[in-house]
Amino acid sequence: MIKLLQDILYKCRLQEIVGNTHIAIEHLSADSRDVKPFSLFFAVTGTQTDGHSYIHSAIEKGAVAIVCERIPDERKSHVTYIQVPNAAEALGIIASNYFDHPSKEIKLIGITGTNGKTTVATLLYRLFRLLNYRTGLLSTVVNRINDKALAATHTTPDAITLNRLLREMVDSDCEYCFMEVSSHAIHQHRVTGIHFTGGVFTNITHDHLDYHKTFNEYIKAKKGLFDILPSGAFALVNNDDNHGETMVQNTKARVRTFGLKTMTDYKAKVLENQFTGLHLLIGGKDFYTKIVGTFNAYNLLTVYAVAVELAIDQLDILTTMSLLNSVDGRFQVVRSADDISAIVDYAHTPDALKNVLSTIKDVRTGNEKVITVVGCGGDRDRTKRPIMAQIAADHSDKVILTSDNPRSEEPEAIIAEMRGGLDPVQMSKTFSITDRREAIRMACSMASPGDIILVAGKGHEKYQEIKGERFDFDDLSEVTNSLKTIRK
Repeated sequence: MIKLLQDILYKCRLQEIVGNTHIAIEHLSADSRDVKPFSLFFAVTGTQTDGHSYIHSAIEKGAVAIVCERIPDERKSHVTYIQVPNAAEALGIIASNYFDHPSKEIKLIGITGTNGKTTVATLLYRLFRLLNYRTGLLSTVVNRINDKALAATHTTPDAITLNRLLREMVDSDCEYCFMEVSSHAIHQHRVTGIHFTGGVFTNITHDHLDYHKTFNEYIKAKKGLFDILPSGAFALVNNDDNHGETMVQNTKARVRTFGLKTMTDYKAKVLENQFTGLHLLIGGKDFYTKIVGTFNAYNLLTVYAVAVELAIDQLDILTTMSLLNSVDGRFQVVRSADDISAIVDYAHTPDALKNVLSTIKDVRTGNEKVITVVGCGGDRDRTKRPIMAQIAADHSDKVILTSDNPRSEEPEAIIAEMRGGLDPVQMSKTFSITDRREAIRMACSMASPGDIILVAGKGHEKYQEIKGERFDFDDLSEVTNSLKTIRK
């Protein structure tokens, strides 16, 4: 794709231009390692590095224009320099211009919140594919263009990748796209310049304070999605969450609400909640699903509400939703020959862990032991570590603290911080096993027929990240194999 530089600067806040803008641009890059001849390079200031340090390297590799917040003192005569107040913001706008505004040619729904983003986006994608609509998905687990799967490296792609994927979806005749929108992505302007048909708020709880520093800043970042919605869009928010109203303050979009507890536009009631699935009342109609848990009642209601807002027939929605299965790594249940139930779930925040354990409490008969295996990720929000351990101990009969993705940290140090939140009673039923595989095996060996094992924190992930390397590791496979070999 070749564009004139002057044409893709539309709507950018420009401070100074040095050089010629009547030049051809064949590639966009915010990573100097990815620069090709005739590239436009964006010197973005990130959390770890400053793109301005790589301007010379980008030019050596063929960049013919630079978007920057500070024009270098030493300039090349053949290179055009464009000074802007925020290079990340300019990247979002220019990427949208370069790919001819694909988000305006597709019904794009952005889903944000601490928990539920992946489940809601994935179930919506599956629902619309079953309804025979050409549909895209942008999620933590995988990106999809109709039935074509593409690897996902971030919850929300960078602005260049995002617009390129949306252009591919439009060119593949996709009518809808369902997209997870992370707080990082909003704060880093990855969705700047994107046109949303609708925005969804699932909930907000304690997470990512390593990045946002305060809970108010985290809320502000989430709210950013609704601040950029156009007047023709809808803003669908969880009215049972205390921050639902905050999200849509001053939004231009049409506000719609959903919930299980409060007066809302879309309401559901849980009639039965068992390991075999949920029986709900949605829109006054009985609805049965194999998906388990009250938290999933919220997710399913959200899916229903979005589909209605997109003018899909309500009966078609409910009929087709009943065919949906749980999302990989989200309350996935494995059973042993002697009736032990093992649940693998991505729960990696205090609220998510509490939701999963509360769901287990709702569906258990009362005689089973609940054994929870849980850890916390390294190089992430440390304040949630003791809270996660407390929640696990409060809602389980036995707890095994283990490593998650320790990254650059020592797993023993992470576990020690988790144990720091426990009182003597909680400590008495808590074990610490650094090796995650051994922790899962111990849980399986401790269980008796009828007991319930929860392996929390990694869900769909197929790896462990340790000291900069990723090693193959799959919670579902590990617990399945352990149940087979230990529970003979």
